[in-house]
Amino acid sequence: MVFVWRGIMENVKKNKRQYSGFEKKEHQQGYLFLTPAIIILTIFIGLSVFYVVYLSFHKVNLFTKEYTFVGLQNYKRVLTDHIARIGLMNTLKFSLVVVPVQTVLALIISSVLNSNIKGKYFFRTVYFLPTLTSSSALTLIFMFMFNVSGPINKLLIDANLVSRGINFLQEPEFALKVIMMMNIWSTIPMYTTMYLASLQDLPASMYEAAEIDGAGSLKKFWYITIPYLKPITTYVLLTSVIGTLQMFDQAYIFSNGSGGPENSTLTVSLMIYRYAFGTQNAMGYAATLAIILAAIIMLISRLAEKANGEERVY
Repeated sequence: MVFVWRGIMENVKKNKRQYSGFEKKEHQQGYLFLTPAIIILTIFIGLSVFYVVYLSFHKVNLFTKEYTFVGLQNYKRVLTDHIARIGLMNTLKFSLVVVPVQTVLALIISSVLNSNIKGKYFFRTVYFLPTLTSSSALTLIFMFMFNVSGPINKLLIDANLVSRGINFLQEPEFALKVIMMMNIWSTIPMYTTMYLASLQDLPASMYEAAEIDGAGSLKKFWYITIPYLKPITTYVLLTSVIGTLQMFDQAYIFSNGSGGPENSTLTVSLMIYRYAFGTQNAMGYAATLAIILAAIIMLISRLAEKANGEERVY
């Protein structure tokens, strides 16, 4: 019996050594395949991040290539910069309006398109068309539509809602709202498609059981559809928050890079661009604003993720 037990233990140790060697070799192969991606990420992301942090502690002159160490002076400047506060408030306002509106509308539209309405395949195609158009082209189209002599003003005048055309593009009260509408209209189709793809996997038996219990359309939507789509909603919220806080191209084209009228369309990303490559030549201060924006995005993204139940989509 002793010899049998000893033989068994020796075989276990032998198999364990063989398995450990195989596992080690497998790990080495995995790291070997990851090496190209690690090198690329290190060069283009890792080193770039360290360089931005380095710039934030310096006053940089791009023309003379001089780097003057200023410590925390750039960070202190943010606290007293009136333009930075305007850019931050515009960005937060833009995000707080666009993110919930486009998420709710995408959820509702996807639920309707997933039902048995007539022509749903046609509507799916039509709703997806805006995603095929570039952001620059959409901005120019909306600028034409909301021009003083554009079709929107013509409709308002014909309906006797206004006596003369409203200058949406040059009025601080309306400029940012036009960009909000454009962003909502252009991003809803993508999120609608995501919701719709997830709804295809929702078991019909769940709705049938709810109908047997006497649940109507609204209750089925509230107690079945929304909870089932919670992981997708988390992803939609995260990408929406990140995208709106980084909004640049639409504001740049709309205001011709000035952030006007009266800084009403000035966003943090546009402000970073102006400080870095504009007439002020303040690359160090621009790097500081970029770091602060990144910190805000990470914080808000984490809060949005936590508020939606800590569920992730992999």
